[in-house]
Amino acid sequence: MARLDEALRGALTGRSCVVGVGNSELGDDGFGPCVAGTLVAAGHRDVIVADTTPERWVEKLASGGYDNVLFVDAVDFAGEPGAAVLMDASEIETHFPQVSTHKLSLGTLARLIRRQSGARVHLLGVRPESLKPGAGLSAAVKDSAGGLTALLDQVLAARNGRPGIAASPDGKCEAP
Repeated sequence: MARLDEALRGALTGRSCVVGVGNSELGDDGFGPCVAGTLVAAGHRDVIVADTTPERWVEKLASGGYDNVLFVDAVDFAGEPGAAVLMDASEIETHFPQVSTHKLSLGTLARLIRRQSGARVHLLGVRPESLKPGAGLSAAVKDSAGGLTALLDQVLAARNGRPGIAASPDGKCEAP
């Protein structure tokens, strides 16, 4: 977690926006909205709960004066359920070409935002255990969501010149 901590701090230098992506009705796919919703509830600005339509926010992200955009989503990659990965824009484009459950893939969104605004784009992904409808977050992903939310809270709070709130997702992880 120490390397991820350092990488996230490096990725979120300057004005940053966190975008939670996913479908809360499909088990661990609710990871992104869970994390973003918890950060919003903790009082952070520049956090978007995009749910299943991150493409709706391209204009705001491209014209919002952000130095960085961090997508937070459940991502299928080699690793144990709950494992986390941080990808930069080129890695997102490689791993997530236009084929996607979203109208525009995260790779396409990253490319559009980067071209239109110059913002650095990253993806914080967690490996899902289950995408079963109505299941909620698995224990492994819920644990990761708690730790990563607390880490993002600290990083964002430091950028805003205030102490972290140590936010942690509740058991249901519903966005407010």
